[in-house]
Amino acid sequence: MEAAEKQFRKRNAILDCLRQTHAHPSAEMVHALLQPSHPDISLATVYRNLAWFKSRGMIQSLGTVNGVERFDADTQPHVHFVCTGCHAVLDLPQVEIPASLGTSAEEASGCRVRGCQLTFTGLCGSCANS
Repeated sequence: MEAAEKQFRKRNAILDCLRQTHAHPSAEMVHALLQPSHPDISLATVYRNLAWFKSRGMIQSLGTVNGVERFDADTQPHVHFVCTGCHAVLDLPQVEIPASLGTSAEEASGCRVRGCQLTFTGLCGSCANS
């Protein structure tokens, strides 16, 4: 198999992995998920491709959770919840980002807002009940 074809196969597998999970995985999590079906994929390949996808706006970084960068294939504006107990990252589709939030930020800063990430932190239901 040609090197370029092999690279595209791995790249596609990484993106598919991100699109098929709502766990907002780290590079290490993606690598572990892909190992059974792609034993030849390296962690460096996963990191390199995540950076490539991110630079092209195909995925977004949610920042670090417990010191580890987490990723999301859903690039549409939406709200997240990060559990400070178990470090789960959850989508909150029922919580809308008010359109006025960007306008308020522009007025307060004099800057042009191009995006917004709204993240709540606290304890998820499982951690709160433990």
